[in-house]
Order: sequence, then structure tokens, then C-alpha cells
Amino acid sequence: MRIVVALGGNALLKRGEPMTAEAQHTNVRIAAAALADLARDHQIIVAHGNGPQVGLMALQAAAYAPETLWPLDILGAETEGMIGYLIEQELMNALPNGTECATLLTRVEVDPADPAFDQPTKPIGPVYTAEDGKLIRAEHRWSMVEDSKGGLRRVVPSPLPVAILGIRPIRLLVEAGVCVICAGGGGIPVVRGADGNMEGVEAVIDKDRTSALLAQALDADVLLMLTDVEAVFRDWGGPDQAAIGSITPDALDAMTFATGSMGPKITAACDFVRAGGTMAGIGRLQDARRIVEGVAGTQVRMEPLAPENRLPGEKNSGRVSKHQPEAVQSPA
Repeated sequence: MRIVVALGGNALLKRGEPMTAEAQHTNVRIAAAALADLARDHQIIVAHGNGPQVGLMALQAAAYAPETLWPLDILGAETEGMIGYLIEQELMNALPNGTECATLLTRVEVDPADPAFDQPTKPIGPVYTAEDGKLIRAEHRWSMVEDSKGGLRRVVPSPLPVAILGIRPIRLLVEAGVCVICAGGGGIPVVRGADGNMEGVEAVIDKDRTSALLAQALDADVLLMLTDVEAVFRDWGGPDQAAIGSITPDALDAMTFATGSMGPKITAACDFVRAGGTMAGIGRLQDARRIVEGVAGTQVRMEPLAPENRLPGEKNSGRVSKHQPEAVQSPA
């Protein structure tokens, strides 16, 4: 199968860990092992988040030149290159010799009239204590919200992706059997001016929404969103909290999810499946294969499947993948 994998920023840099190159390198190596396991049987395209990383770089830039803050589109490009390099290197180390990988900086067009620009919702950077958060908010004039685990976190505009500008070269590489790493951080946000020229904007695009757009454009079978929680939960934090296994988009429409965290994943999953995708999965990085096999995480499909008819590729599924394993780089 062809699978677009969206790695959450928190899957690459765990909550509470020091934001160091060493910590991130260790986590990327773990992620690469899980991705390589998946790539042995399927063709994967990798996207990734950059929330913790772009927030850190914004702080570093602000410390260097507080009067001239670096714009988020440039910081997004820097983190896309940095994280893409780490993923590509560790993935190449984990995959069989002869496998080809390529990391592409990806511009993504957004609408300058998107109402998201007037209502920041996308969390980036670390979680601060209430006291530190108030000081940083006053110093940098950042919008901040309370984090689910306590403290404050910066939020920035998160406009919807309209078009992936580099989709043709991405598609060419994918069709050639290359494992492509792209659309990092949701892509570099750009808008089209009246003269037709593109320019960057102050925003961070949600990587799950861009990943759904990418998966549709590449005619993927599965959209796999990997994070640091085991599944989607109904009544999160309430007395009836329970993990959701297999569910339909219509059933999810009747539920409410946090705008800055699980909400975009749910919307991305529903959009992809309604556009013709076989399945969208949400769950932990270490469960990647099991989510694809239908035995872990949350799987969103147009129609729930009986246990004996889990997913394409299983013995009794009765379904055929749009993309055959022959197109995937496999071990000898």
C-alpha cells in the first residue's frame, strides 16, 4: 500500500524532554526504526510536525535580536530542513542498501483572507510555567493559551492549506520508488499576491491537514498520523473517557475535539477518507504497523469493518490495495 505518514512534533521530541539536538536525534532514530519496519512492506511518504522546534528557534532568534523577530515562514523552512535531514539520515541507516530517500522543502499556499489569521490557535514551542509564560507573553507580545498539562504555550495562526506547490516533483519521485520526506511542519506558508508572485506569511500550517491534502494528491491508500497518545479518546478527561477503535467520519462529526491538538487530526482523517482513502489511522509511533493492520490506535473508515475483514493486506480482508508491494523498496 501507499501510506502517507504524518509524524507529530511531540513524537520526535517528547513532552518534558530537554530541547537539545541529542534528545531529538535519539527520538528520530526511534521513529526511523518504526518507519523502516513499515517501509519494508509498504511505500511510505513522510511528513512531520515542527511545533516544538519552530517555537525553540523563534525564542533563539528573539534572544539574538529582540527588535527584529524572524518570520515564521523562514523558521518553518529552517526546521523543515533540519528535521528532514535527521529523518532521512536515520531512515537510510535503518532501511536496506539501495533504498533511495529525498527530503524536499515544500511551499504550501494558504488564503490571505483565511479567518485563522485573526484567531491564533496552533500551539508551538515549549510549555512554560504560568509565571514564565506571562513574562514571555509580555516581552514578545505573543498570543498564549493554557496547555492541557498545565502552564502556558504560544499559539500562532494556522490557516488551511489550499495547494501544495511542489506536488509535481513530489509525485515524480514517489512514482520512481523514492521514499520522500516532505511537507514538514505543514509546509512553508505562502500567499499569492495580486501580481501572482508568492510571499511568505506569519503562520504555521497544521501538518495533519497538509498531510491529508498530500495523501489525496498522491492517491495514497492510508493516511497515518502518529503522535504520543495511543488513540483518539471520547470524553477526554471526563468520567466516560474511552479509546476509540474503528469509527466512521459521520460518527466523529457528532463529537467535539480540542482545536489545537486532536481536532485537526480528526478533520484530516475524515477529509481523507471521504475523498476516497481506504483508512486514516491515529495513534502512537511505536504502534505504526499495528494501526495499519487494524489492531491498535483509532482507524477511521467510511464503513466499520468486521474483525475478520480488518484492512487491506490481511489474509481475510477481501480488499485490494491501489498500490502493489512491488513498487516498494524491500529487503533482499
